[in-house]
Amino acid sequence: MAGKWFDELQVGQLFRHDIRRTVTETDNLLISTLTHNPAQLHLDAEYMKGSDYGRILVNSCFTLGLMVGVSVGDTTLGTAVANLGWDEVRFPAPVFIGDTLRVETEVVDLRESQSRPHAGIVTFLHRAYNQRDELVASCRRSGLQRKRPA
Repeated sequence: MAGKWFDELQVGQLFRHDIRRTVTETDNLLISTLTHNPAQLHLDAEYMKGSDYGRILVNSCFTLGLMVGVSVGDTTLGTAVANLGWDEVRFPAPVFIGDTLRVETEVVDLRESQSRPHAGIVTFLHRAYNQRDELVASCRRSGLQRKRPA
């Protein structure tokens, strides 16, 4: 079992995920077109040359999805019942094509489920950093997590 049971988690526990990912132009193009997002800042290099950034910005939906996705193997793979929500999603610095992102996850809250005795509710704080160790994304994610089977 790659993921952690609810019983194995502790508030303050920090996961520094081994998987890192260099963002490609294809990643950005696919997420933007799959989600029908025609924003010039994600797709038009000539338009972006005249912007504050001077180049295409990676779609934040990709950044969020990658950040959470990288965490799954170490935290919830095979032990999650359901994702309950994402809160406080932030993108304090831009992500550009060619940036390499690393992710860390901290357990910030644990509580018993009132309706499901076999599970508990965990809140993770995910943070993504680029190759210059700049924080580029963060979010709190709550999920229903299985307890270790008896």
